[in-house]
Amino acid sequence: MARVAVVLMNLGGPDSLEAVRPFLVNLFSDPAIIGLPGPLRWPLARLLAWRRAPVARMIYARLGGQSPLLANTNAQAQALEGVLGSGYRCFVAMRYWHPLSAQTAGEVADWAPDEIVCLPLYPQFSTTTTASSLTSWLFAAKQQGLDCPTRCVRCYPCERGFIEALARLIRPALDIVSNAGQGPRLLLTAHGLPMKIVHSGDPYPSQVEQTAAAVVEVLAKPGLDWRVCYQSRVGPLRWIGPSTDEEIKRAGREGVPLVVAPISFVSEHSETLVELDLDYRDLAEAAGVPAYYRVATVSVEPAFIGALASLVHRALSRASI
Repeated sequence: MARVAVVLMNLGGPDSLEAVRPFLVNLFSDPAIIGLPGPLRWPLARLLAWRRAPVARMIYARLGGQSPLLANTNAQAQALEGVLGSGYRCFVAMRYWHPLSAQTAGEVADWAPDEIVCLPLYPQFSTTTTASSLTSWLFAAKQQGLDCPTRCVRCYPCERGFIEALARLIRPALDIVSNAGQGPRLLLTAHGLPMKIVHSGDPYPSQVEQTAAAVVEVLAKPGLDWRVCYQSRVGPLRWIGPSTDEEIKRAGREGVPLVVAPISFVSEHSETLVELDLDYRDLAEAAGVPAYYRVATVSVEPAFIGALASLVHRALSRASI
């Protein structure tokens, strides 16, 4: 039986408050994030990390001093391995903090697979996430001498199991808020992106819109009030909109209760547990939103894990790179 290594890829997060600054240095050093030549990018990355670190430390302090992303991704890897069965082993490679691609590539090499499937945990493709992770992995794999056939899943914005998992989590939230009185507005929120990256041809916002439309179709609630919005804006650049915080303020002005569902994040981390659960909840209360209900991420929902397994199987039927 062929041995297949499935490499789950995600952003990564600091495992201590001391790791916050080097994590940020890694992030800002990525040419997919800051598109300057190395001699200019590297000192700028250190400067930006120094400036951003105090705020980021406060965020992670609210999470007990570390990001939960690795533990949650490991849980997804374990669940996926259980569905895939014998002959498969799932590994985790993070982009900006441990386990980095180089470490994971060494572990994969030690296991000596016959084939590799790269599986980014980003449903919607972006050069800043999926492409960056794949580039990092392919370089690390080459350094390790991993020359077995490799296939990469690039995106899955409308993958059936992913959409069904989102709808299964959103539907009861809509019912809970509706039963309390006025019909809610559904905010389908995704991580934002600077407009200059979108103008360069990045397909991310169009794929976010595809995910949102697919979810609404599966929900099949006639007259549903829903909007797509984008969160996590930082820096002076113009970002895609509308922003999630502005949509929350709008709901307050209009007296509309909210159900907020993350559709680009597939596991819990600082942008769901702090930004959505704490900061935006406080904003909603201050803005006069009658009710605020945050939907969980798809995490290890069986339909989502099944979708990942299906993506792996389909990838194996394609030509390798």
